[in-house]
Amino acid sequence: MKHQQLYSKVRQAIDDYHMIDADDRIAVGLSGGKDSLALLYALHGLQSFYTIPFSIVAVTVDLGFEGQDFSELDTLCRQLDIPYHIIPTQIAEIVFKARQEEHPCSLCSRLRKGALNQKILDLQCNKLSYAHHRDDVVDTMMLSLIYEGRWNTLSPVTYLDRTGLTLIRPLIYVKEADIKGWVKTYDPPVQQSRCPADKNSKRETVKEMLHMIGREAPGVRNRMFTAIQQSGMEGWRKK
Repeated sequence: MKHQQLYSKVRQAIDDYHMIDADDRIAVGLSGGKDSLALLYALHGLQSFYTIPFSIVAVTVDLGFEGQDFSELDTLCRQLDIPYHIIPTQIAEIVFKARQEEHPCSLCSRLRKGALNQKILDLQCNKLSYAHHRDDVVDTMMLSLIYEGRWNTLSPVTYLDRTGLTLIRPLIYVKEADIKGWVKTYDPPVQQSRCPADKNSKRETVKEMLHMIGREAPGVRNRMFTAIQQSGMEGWRKK
């Protein structure tokens, strides 16, 4: 996938769900993974031609894993002229040593979001952008259906009552395979996750399940995403 294709899909999602208003100050959650880098490039590129003016800052939550180095992300943000902030935390120590969580993802997510949201408020941002893509939307729906018994998934736009922030997901029209292709084309500085629970979660189980179903029913993810759009689920009505 080329830059222009990425920009086009992101712009369509932003327009369809009215994600950006004039003079928004948007924080981009930058983990250093391929998805967050694609999001950063997309919003930066969109700034040059989008009719609505907005600004962006990049924010990374340092979970405290030994050996984690964000210098390449810092260099990238300097090259793109994007303000960059790193939030130091002891989340890894809390989750894996102090609490020794058997299923650490939920607690880690809550602690990470708490640290991120507070920093974003300090930076006077009014919106937070997450890098969830089209496949994440489908996977989350299956997770909710299988493990919670309800029809629910990520929303394109979510207002966070407790903070007053608005959460947006501009990559919802971008497939994970397209992001992988974009990485091969442009070779951005992707950071490898140091989390011991990475690739060992219920989400990975669902991914494998859908992969197997896709062998028998090609295009199943596309049909499931269309079903989500047409379901009337909260947040999925186009503006």
